Amino acid sequence: MIKVSESAKKKVVSLMEEEGFDAINDYVRVGVKSGGCSGLSYDLTFDKEKQDNDKVFEDNDIKVIVDKKSFLYLVGTTLEFSGGLNGKGFVFNNPNANRTCGCGESFSL
Repeated sequence: MIKVSESAKKKVVSLMEEEGFDAINDYVRVGVKSGGCSGLSYDLTFDKEKQDNDKVFEDNDIKVIVDKKSFLYLVGTTLEFSGGLNGKGFVFNNPNANRTCGCGESFSL
């Protein structure tokens, strides 16, 4: 399960509208790719279609899709958004990460 905080929901809905997506029908695609200073980095995009190998979750009225490979790294993660002057933007609170980098955008297991 991937959870979406209230602050992340508000920002996702706003960004989806700006980019021509519909938060009711379209998806937030969350994934993991090789790279970043800790070995793995998070990937967040919007998508209108799900693929056969995607897992679909809905939390806080946001539909999240994750490919099966990335899901192994992301199970239990909460997507949050930190705004303001010192805000980081989207933050992945991943209980599976043993180490994260200073920017919070990459991790290792």
